[in-house]
Amino acid sequence: MSAIRDRYDLAVIGAGPAGLAAATTAAGLGLDTALFDEQPAPGGQIYRAITETPLGERSVLGEDYWHGTTLVEPFRQSGAQYVPGATVWSVTREGEIGVSVAGAARLLRARHVILATGALERPFPIPGWTLPGVMTCGAAQILLKSSGLVAKGKVVLAGSGPLLWLIAAQYLRAGAEIAALLDTTPAANWTAALPHLPCFLASSYLAKGLTLIREVRRRIPVIGRVMSLAAIGRERVEGVAYRAFGDSERRIPADTLLLHQGVVPNINLSSAIGCAHRWDAAQLCFRPEVDDWGMSSLDGIAIAGDGAGISGALAAEQRGHLAGLDAARRLDKLDEEARDRAAAPHAAALARAERGRRFLDLLYRPAEGFRLPAPETLACRCEEVTARQVLDAIALGVQGPNQLKSFLRCGMGPCQGRLCGLTITELIAKARGLSPDVVGYYRLRPPVKPITLAELAALPHGEAAEKAVVRG
Repeated sequence: MSAIRDRYDLAVIGAGPAGLAAATTAAGLGLDTALFDEQPAPGGQIYRAITETPLGERSVLGEDYWHGTTLVEPFRQSGAQYVPGATVWSVTREGEIGVSVAGAARLLRARHVILATGALERPFPIPGWTLPGVMTCGAAQILLKSSGLVAKGKVVLAGSGPLLWLIAAQYLRAGAEIAALLDTTPAANWTAALPHLPCFLASSYLAKGLTLIREVRRRIPVIGRVMSLAAIGRERVEGVAYRAFGDSERRIPADTLLLHQGVVPNINLSSAIGCAHRWDAAQLCFRPEVDDWGMSSLDGIAIAGDGAGISGALAAEQRGHLAGLDAARRLDKLDEEARDRAAAPHAAALARAERGRRFLDLLYRPAEGFRLPAPETLACRCEEVTARQVLDAIALGVQGPNQLKSFLRCGMGPCQGRLCGLTITELIAKARGLSPDVVGYYRLRPPVKPITLAELAALPHGEAAEKAVVRG
């Protein structure tokens, strides 16, 4: 903590592909840059533990994962300050940042801030989803990348989206016993996606996707058109009940159930700052309003990578470079012409990386039945609130997620809405016959991550606080 200074030109939050690229570019152009990341090593989720994974066999995670090494070394050589294990719990419109490291909190200022907070897995509220042994695919991937561990016993994967097939392939390569993959992708999605197929066929996604699907289908049973799903067990998950189209309910014994139905932007910090957001009807989530350089609706606050809209790791990397170049222009290290000239190859690479995304968004759009839980299913895990309780509160006149907090405390637990926010918004929207954009999202306030009272009490206050943030 003593190495953190009181003031920087640029603060980048998040060390995934967007954050690493942004910090590398900006520091290379002479900006005094600090990169704050909650993890102990750079890489974000997609390249998690890229510098220290115990998996020496490159084929387990695949070559796309190892691309992360090409981002880490340039960052290390850039001169940017790297602060791992740092939880950023507050950012103000004026660039004041609250950060905690090893149980100690600190306030600092930056002239410009780039949020590279990445994505979260979409909530998947099915019966039994809180049983021990039920995890998200992302959590399973963290264990694999960070510790080289896979779940013991019979594993069932369920849901839809590219990550579902990727983690299935990675788990198989690592020696896991996968009983089945239950694909919940609605067949009707093909109707909406087909007009965008030509663009997808010209993208890099096609060959990679077909290779993954073939690899998985050769080795495990894949059940498609799954329309209902439940985790079964008493003290922990013991099996999975499912029903595919045109079939009766079936059950599969399972020691672990891995769920996934896509990812959405992590907007908690951008929302708490006050950046404008809008509902994305294609990706079924809220996303910040940003320009081509990642600038938000607030001066001095930019958002890069999947935190501004889901496009994948390669697109996030290019968005990070563009945000770093624009930060240098805004802080007078580049003029507009030089920025645009340097940005040209990154803009071209971004266009290539985003080719085919529309097809994927529409094909893997999760079914409403897996986004809106059954009445007795928990909608808010932290406060143990069922969907029926939410619907009862709506019947009493609740208009939106923030009013619902007064009735049921939804969104007020440790996750601060990360696991229930979209579910609550869509439940209210459906019940009231409105668009999620009209219903809105939780009104978030700092701290957006848990922080102890001792940390807060140790912060300077009054005249001391003013001196602490203006020094230098």
